[in-house]
Amino acid sequence: MGRDARKKIHIFFSGLVQGVGFRFTSKAIANRLGINGWVRNTQDGRVEMFLQGEAEDIDKFLDSLKDEFRHNITGIDIKKETGPCDCKNFSIRF
Repeated sequence: MGRDARKKIHIFFSGLVQGVGFRFTSKAIANRLGINGWVRNTQDGRVEMFLQGEAEDIDKFLDSLKDEFRHNITGIDIKKETGPCDCKNFSIRF
């Protein structure tokens, strides 16, 4: 795929997404698909995430995560990003 197929997105997941392995599962899926970015818990009970990678891989990532946590996720807020990310891999932020 060409560089124009790359995308960056900023996501907030709502629901029962903390304390259930959401961040660690996200990291495992991202590493498998070669997606860079980060994930962290927020003070308000959501999970925040930044993803950078091939559009097709990000779509696969989201499908896998939504399938794995289909009973936990009650809302997803996705925004496209244009700014830089210094991400060389996918990390869990604390």
